[in-house]
This record gives sequence, structure tokens and C-alpha cells, in this order.
Amino acid sequence: MKKGDLIQVALADDHILLRNALASLIDRFENCKVVIQVSNGKELATEISKDNLPDVVLLDLNMPGMNGFETATWLKDNYPSIHVLMLTMYDSELTLIRLLQAGVKGFLKKDIHPNELKYAIHSVMENGYYYSHNATGKLLNLFRTKAASTSILDKSMLTETEIRFLQLSCSELTYKEIAQEMKLNPRGVDNLRDNLFTKLEVKSRVGLAMYAIRHGLANI
Repeated sequence: MKKGDLIQVALADDHILLRNALASLIDRFENCKVVIQVSNGKELATEISKDNLPDVVLLDLNMPGMNGFETATWLKDNYPSIHVLMLTMYDSELTLIRLLQAGVKGFLKKDIHPNELKYAIHSVMENGYYYSHNATGKLLNLFRTKAASTSILDKSMLTETEIRFLQLSCSELTYKEIAQEMKLNPRGVDNLRDNLFTKLEVKSRVGLAMYAIRHGLANI
């Protein structure tokens, strides 16, 4: 990218007021223009094409239909040249690792100063990534001890089936109804639950739900 080139930005956030405010703000940044505004990943997937390709996509982590994790993964698989920045209230080590695995190039808390947002957009275009001091510190702390890093990395390797079970565990469905929803037999769900109890070091369904919410795997 040449200096002075226009940076085209896409926004995906289901909060209309926040999205409109972000668009107005970004349009005032030097060499930045919001070209796509959508409510979720599904809408973004229909808007993006080879003829309408943004340089940067700013995603909200928690969106209905197709959340930030799923959207980032889809973008990585289909349009890897797009730089993805994630807006999130969650900044645990596990969340950051999963976002990195999904191809996210930078993390932004929702309470950041406008100047940091501007710097992040330009930084990801110039350097290919943007990590705040807070995010960098958390990732560095993760790898300071082998035991801690192994434990958290193991937890980050959740399968799609495990993630879906965690999401359903936050609902009012019984385990039997969860089994039906996931097209598994009750014994299979019991095994899945017990394995997650061990893997995530929790002892109850409440613990599973709290884990899923805390790490941005499910909305409340």
C-alpha cells in the first residue's frame, strides 16, 4: 500500500448506534473510508466480493447469526488478504489465542480512545498487525512458564462440537434436549460434558456456562 492511498473499512456490529458512530469517526480519519456496514457475519459474507473488497474489517466479537470468531475464520479461508481487527470486551489469554487462530490481526477494547483506533487501522495496514500493550503483555505472560502455557493452549484447542455444547449449556435446554439439538445420544452428551469438566477444570453446568461467557463463546 502506498502512502496516501485510501484505506477502505468494513464494519460488522449489531449495535446500530455504535456502528454508525464508528463509521462517522473512521470517515474523519486520514485516508480512511467506511465502505460496508452490516449487523453480522452473514450479512458481511453477502456484501464482500472480489469487486468489493475492503482493506480492513472491524468485527464485534458477539454478534447474532455469525459471530466474530466465525466471521474471522470465514474471512481467513476466503479472503486472507483482508486485515481483521476485533472489537471485544473479552481479553483473556484463551480468547486472544482463539482469535489469533481465527486469523485476527489485532484486538481492540470497546473503551479505547479514538486515536488508538486510528493508529490500529493504519498499523495493521502498514505492519500487518496491531496489538495493544495490554494484549501483548497477556500473550507474553502466557509463555513465561511451560506448565501455564501448555494448560491454556490445551484449553484453547476446543473442537466445534465442544464449543457448540458450551453454547447450548448457557441455554435453558436440558441435557436430553441438548443431545437432540446436537443429534447425539444422551450417553455421548454425558461423555462430552464430563470431558469438558476435566479439560476446563470446572465442576458443574454453571461452571461450563460461566467459562463460555467469560471467554466470549456465548452471548448473555
